[in-house]
Amino acid sequence: MKRNFAIALMFLAAAGFASAQLYTPTQDILGAHLVGGRGCVACHTPHSGAFGNGQTPTLDVANTGSVALWGEDLSNILGHTLNTGGGTYVDALPSSVTAGTADVMGVMLCLSCHDGSVATPAMMKGITYETLATQQGFTGNPPTLLGNDGTGKGNYLNDHPVGPSATIGCNSAANPESGYNWDCSITAAGLITPGPSMQAFIQNYGFFVSPAVVNNKPAVMCTTCHDQHSMNAVVVLAGATNRGLSTGPKSGITPGTYKSMFFVNGPYNPNTATSGSNQDAQFCRQCHGGESNEMHGGNVPTIF
Repeated sequence: MKRNFAIALMFLAAAGFASAQLYTPTQDILGAHLVGGRGCVACHTPHSGAFGNGQTPTLDVANTGSVALWGEDLSNILGHTLNTGGGTYVDALPSSVTAGTADVMGVMLCLSCHDGSVATPAMMKGITYETLATQQGFTGNPPTLLGNDGTGKGNYLNDHPVGPSATIGCNSAANPESGYNWDCSITAAGLITPGPSMQAFIQNYGFFVSPAVVNNKPAVMCTTCHDQHSMNAVVVLAGATNRGLSTGPKSGITPGTYKSMFFVNGPYNPNTATSGSNQDAQFCRQCHGGESNEMHGGNVPTIF
């Protein structure tokens, strides 16, 4: 009887962790992307592209605004070369607004504001709207102008790999500490098929990232990890189809709206007061399986 009672308490405690995370936003989910109250039109100009936002493009003028009604000037980003991840990942961006794939164009659109090296930073001040995890003793704001973050203009070496060359692979059996290394396989269409350990992880957390498919391989783009339209909240749906996967289980966490930060597309809250929380590490482990509990023989759920 006592044993059954203890088990019941454990289930109640687990349910408490899940329910405590359900979140109601207290500010507009666009957050910093409200851009001083301008809202959607700060990026998506209904008419005339960059001209509609008072800018004068110097390159590919005829196509300004033709992709996603984009209203920022892409001139300085066109043809730019990204050198990320310590220099291992090098990608030349298209020289025309309409020349790149949709995913690569997405990187260009983000960098038209977030590049601090060659692009005009628009209204950006160079630091995030949100501060670091003050409850854990950290202060300050991470930089938002990439390529000009204190290490000199044009330096993307200390930024996470992004672009067509930043592909995701499966290699856990050969080297469980190599980074992109879940026990998975890649289909001919560039989708990820989870193995047993990855399936267990997805049940414990989920798979909220959205890999692009470039040359039939999954690759990391800006929007793989970030949802540019929601700064502080992410909705977890019951039975939702996992993005970028050919098959696999659904997230086992309680459906609902969860707190997020920095436009991260998943439950992500560095300010959590819960001792021993692993939710932020879980987000990174979606791709970096070698650092997961499951690939080390454990089956630890997400601790909120």
